[in-house]
Amino acid sequence: MRLGIDFGKVIIGPIVNGKADTSFLGNSFKKAMQTPPSENAFESVADLVGVFSGEVWIVSKCGQSVQNKTKAWLKQRDFYAATGFDKTKIRFCIKRPEKASICKQLKITHFIDDRLDVLEPMRGIVNNLYLFGEQSCEIPSWVVPVPDWRSTVATIKAGL
Repeated sequence: MRLGIDFGKVIIGPIVNGKADTSFLGNSFKKAMQTPPSENAFESVADLVGVFSGEVWIVSKCGQSVQNKTKAWLKQRDFYAATGFDKTKIRFCIKRPEKASICKQLKITHFIDDRLDVLEPMRGIVNNLYLFGEQSCEIPSWVVPVPDWRSTVATIKAGL
């Protein structure tokens, strides 16, 4: 079993002061470092690192600037020590559909993302797809909706 996790709006907080967070993507390095984690993200990732015997990967779509911010944010927040996550298990891509290819290479069996357009190309590649966060669209039957980290962990554990 191997788990893949998106970074933006999954590990980092999706909402800041009632607004969608764009500071990580569109502003300064300093503002990006102030982006909070999603509620219970660190504790949940730590739990899942144990459940998946360390076979947990971050798979994120972003350009070089956001890649640098992501790595710095994880280091600054002491993510690796807090979660037991292996810092060598991060993969980046430029286009969202490329996440499916990465998952195929890594033999990911479970994937958590906040976007249906990312999960859809993974159908037939990743057996267990989790749509993270509150959604305003109709949820198709091929994904499992998980509104927050606590429900994500509980849902994954219940399915094992």
